Amino acid sequence: MSLYSYRAIDELGKTHRGLQDAANQVDLEMRLKRSGLDLIDAKVDSGKAMARGKIKRPELITFFFNLEQLTRAGVPLLETLADLRDTMNDPRFREIIASLVESIEGGKKLSDAMAQHPDAFDKIFVSLTRAGEASGRLQEVFEHITESIKWQDEMASNTKTILMYPAFVGTAVVAITFFLMIYLVPQLVSFIVGMGQQIPLQTRILIATSHFFVNYWYVLISAPIVLVIAGKLLVTTSPEMRLRFDGFKLKMWVVGPILRKIILARFANTFAMMYGSGISILDCIASSREVVNNEAVAKGLDDVMLEIESGKNLTQSFQNTGMFPPLVVRMLKVGEATGSLDKALLNVSYFYDRDIKSSIKKVQVLIEPTMTIVLGALLGWVMLSVLSPIYDLIGKMKI
Repeated sequence: MSLYSYRAIDELGKTHRGLQDAANQVDLEMRLKRSGLDLIDAKVDSGKAMARGKIKRPELITFFFNLEQLTRAGVPLLETLADLRDTMNDPRFREIIASLVESIEGGKKLSDAMAQHPDAFDKIFVSLTRAGEASGRLQEVFEHITESIKWQDEMASNTKTILMYPAFVGTAVVAITFFLMIYLVPQLVSFIVGMGQQIPLQTRILIATSHFFVNYWYVLISAPIVLVIAGKLLVTTSPEMRLRFDGFKLKMWVVGPILRKIILARFANTFAMMYGSGISILDCIASSREVVNNEAVAKGLDDVMLEIESGKNLTQSFQNTGMFPPLVVRMLKVGEATGSLDKALLNVSYFYDRDIKSSIKKVQVLIEPTMTIVLGALLGWVMLSVLSPIYDLIGKMKI
């Protein structure tokens, strides 16, 4: 099938533009007819690769929330999807929903239709929907998915918050350093050298540092960029390096513990949602492996699966890997004993969620004074190095 860029008109005379998969233009016209549109013209879209990409979380939240509300109200699934198709703002997502409608009309289940669009619905959503279809609890599944995506969106926002503020302040400090060393210090140095006095050690160090910045500024700018690109290529091409790098990220000062909590909260939330929907423990772990986005933790989950397959219970398997903290192991033990594993893991997610927010606030409070101290120390060194020869000259003057 080809991706067509089309222009069509509805029964009210309003023009619509969009993208639609079809075997040919006749097939495209029939598909649009079922959506209440009359084809005006169409051409094969050459930017198919560029057009593809993950559907954004806000669109998915709107989709699953409305799906849950309408199906709970007793609206048939096909009518619900048709309504969503006509109300979605994202043209590409609207076309995906239209494709879901056509697939279901052709006899497929919703989960099978969703599996054809991995750019919108990942494997976890498909597995949950399939479990909901088998158990007759689709409304509950849609509600779980909606809450999970909202939570993921909040966690992503928290992760960005950790990185954005230090990055902004760090960039400001680097910019000020370059300004001092390349522009201000050379002007002061010419004055100091012209005094004809013996230059103190700290001043000589400042002059050498300034000369290095002036003569090799391009090295200072390009070296970090080259190192980042080389490191990214190395991590991407070598699974062993990716494993080591992901393990190192979990041990980094300040950021590492917060990142570990975010990953474990994401794992616990996903595991609980899938287990509560009736999916087996091994399938829950296998699917949760995909959302942690860290090879070190993923390897720990692989070890857990091997332990379970060898006959050990869930708590022992998690404890033996050494990757998961006592809180997770303890809550798993309670969940196994009470038969409420999903509720126990939701408690883990809730605890880490609160802890993450508290940790981020503490880091933000510490960053500002730390950066102020760094900048103050830099300015103090420059001023001391500049004023020291002047004070020496004043001390030698006879009044």
